[in-house]
Amino acid sequence: MLLVVWGAATVGFFSLRLIPGDPVNVLVGLGNVSEQVREQIRADWGLADPLIVQYAHYLGRLVQGDLGTSYRMQQPVAAVIGQQLPPTVQLMGVAVVFALMLAIVSALLGRGRRTAAMAGLLELVAVSAPTFWIGLVLIGVFGFGLGWFPVVTTVGFGALVLPAVTLAIPVAGILSQVLRQGLDEAAALPFVDTVRSRGASQTRLVVRHTLRHAAANSVTLSGYIVGSLLGGSVLVETVFARPGLGRVALNAIVDRDVPVVLGIIVLASVAFSVVNLLVDLVADRIDLRLTTEQAYT
Repeated sequence: MLLVVWGAATVGFFSLRLIPGDPVNVLVGLGNVSEQVREQIRADWGLADPLIVQYAHYLGRLVQGDLGTSYRMQQPVAAVIGQQLPPTVQLMGVAVVFALMLAIVSALLGRGRRTAAMAGLLELVAVSAPTFWIGLVLIGVFGFGLGWFPVVTTVGFGALVLPAVTLAIPVAGILSQVLRQGLDEAAALPFVDTVRSRGASQTRLVVRHTLRHAAANSVTLSGYIVGSLLGGSVLVETVFARPGLGRVALNAIVDRDVPVVLGIIVLASVAFSVVNLLVDLVADRIDLRLTTEQAYT
């Protein structure tokens, strides 16, 4: 986990330094500021130091939990992220619930001969459609057309439904594909005949047995899901004019506010590492064969 965070922070640091432009312009603007003042600002912020020295100072602050200070907002990056993190976490949490619901329903209903082709087509559309296009369609149909959900406010659960569904649809498409394939593979395993010989119904077979086997493959996609939700939140929060890390990240990139961008990169890498650790722990509980193999080993 530490290597992943260090690697993400390192790549982000050097990549952002290659972007054309002067960070001092973010601090003082493009007004008539003398070069002497600009040089003094570079010295105060450490921007005049060699790149490797800046990198060493950045790692030193990062180890201490200091993400730096925003050029544009003149606030600690940790405070900026802390202020905008709750709306994004709320959006991602509701989106995960919607994605799981859509994926399970699609996987279960799409296993028949007649429904498999339709489910496959819907999954392909969900995965391929751009996130901003999905958001605009949902706004046009369910916001302005039917008037079921508000589109001019961000207060209340109703205002959260359309953004969360927009974020959930591409994730649900991927999960449904993997889950449906896992159900088909589990249905062909020998234990299914044993369960049926005990008089178990099809519903009990799926809910208690094959769905658990199929879920193992879906759980391994959790890292991808986190990355997809973090990336999609940038577009979703922009389309729906919602507060959150997505809009902060977009504005920081446009304004070349390097400390904020690096702080979000570090946060994303930490979240990715933690989720993958949890996946390793949960996988043993879902698929008991892994625990058995480890015991024999």
